[in-house]
Amino acid sequence: MDYDLIVIGGGPAGYVGAIRAAQLGKKVVCVEMERAGGTCLNWGCIPTKALLKSAEVKQLIGHLGDYGLSIEGEVKVDFAKVMQRSRGVADQMAKGIEYLFKSKKIDYVVGKAQIQTPADGAIKKVVVTGADGKAQTLTGKAVLIATGAKARQLPNVKVDGTRVLTSREALAIKTLPKSILILGAGAIGCEFAYFFNAFGAKVTIVEMLPAILPIEDAEVSEHLKRSFTKSGIDIHVDTKVEKTDADGKSVKLTLAGGKTLEADHLLVAIGLEANLDGLLADGLKLELDRGYLKTNDRYETSVKGIYGAGDIIGPPWLAHVASHEAIEMVEGLFVKGKKPHKVTVFPGCTYCQPQVASIGVTEKKAKELGLKYKVGKFPYRASGKAVAAGDSEGFVKLILGEPHGEILGAHIIGADATELIAEVGLGITLEATADELSSTIHAHPTLSEMIHEAALAGEGKPIHI
Repeated sequence: MDYDLIVIGGGPAGYVGAIRAAQLGKKVVCVEMERAGGTCLNWGCIPTKALLKSAEVKQLIGHLGDYGLSIEGEVKVDFAKVMQRSRGVADQMAKGIEYLFKSKKIDYVVGKAQIQTPADGAIKKVVVTGADGKAQTLTGKAVLIATGAKARQLPNVKVDGTRVLTSREALAIKTLPKSILILGAGAIGCEFAYFFNAFGAKVTIVEMLPAILPIEDAEVSEHLKRSFTKSGIDIHVDTKVEKTDADGKSVKLTLAGGKTLEADHLLVAIGLEANLDGLLADGLKLELDRGYLKTNDRYETSVKGIYGAGDIIGPPWLAHVASHEAIEMVEGLFVKGKKPHKVTVFPGCTYCQPQVASIGVTEKKAKELGLKYKVGKFPYRASGKAVAAGDSEGFVKLILGEPHGEILGAHIIGADATELIAEVGLGITLEATADELSSTIHAHPTLSEMIHEAALAGEGKPIHI
């Protein structure tokens, strides 16, 4: 056998799993169909954050007067350069992954992989076909499938990259749309809504569920809806689309009840589906759950020696969860006595402005579970650092168990929420309580003080509200 582990997919699960196996002294190969880094680095997390930063800078320039500054003349936007910068960031990071492979002596193969191992085969066989049509066969003791997920598409509506887009096509456009409909108000939909709106496009969001960011705490979702509406984004929640028409000149959505929405472009952001196309040779079947690979507590599929981690095994579709799963899987396979665990508590982040971040249970979930809890809440407007920085929109909300005050969940909307959530995540891991949070001295003035203040509020002894 050539390898101890064959990794299929070079995204956050695949490349991290490959690196961890190499650190353990194993001979590893990583097969990637396009480019190291996968969707996250090339067409998702990283390039979108570059775009969002451009949007933040543009909006900041529009408020320079609030800071006692001014710029003579009109600020011009070169939208093509905005998009080009995003691609440049992705290119740089992809090269970084390739360097890591080389430095850690991980073989890297670009091509389309197909597993051809019979169900009872001890030796795993993977055939990789390159862009030139040439094939090579890899053999190994185990296979990690980390091929991720792809954007779910609407039936009978073709994604053409011009009028109808998924997030991938949206990252490649060169001209700012005058108007765009966004179907789906999860993290992807809301981030693109913020981005296009910041650059002056007319944005309309349509969401089937009763709230935007429907998995977030209800107060957070409602606050973001108000903020988006104030910025000029039209939002339709609890709304079903009956018909979609894309005639090459515009896109029309016919809503339940007969109302029609029309725009130059449509961004479909209705979720993801497992990327299993062509992965398994005829005769090889892996058990699925709702279309995703079904795995046991050791991340092993229904075929012994074949494992799965990341988006391919289902939601949450988060890069940091994928990486953690891959490490758990690899250590469970190669570290004696290691018992892997499935991810249950993780931070979720949305990088629009105001940012949204959360971990643990929402208040609604706490009620459904019959938990005894109390809420500690602190507004950004009461934070000296937030007011001084001109970012005083939002709040921190802690869900605390009773009677001991253990941290059950945290929900933040506002500036740098995606950075602030890490402290609460550590607190949950260490089984910290509100008393321990409030007893920890936080530097002043910082945004992190709001975590301290929210803990104090949960204990009924707030200082600054």
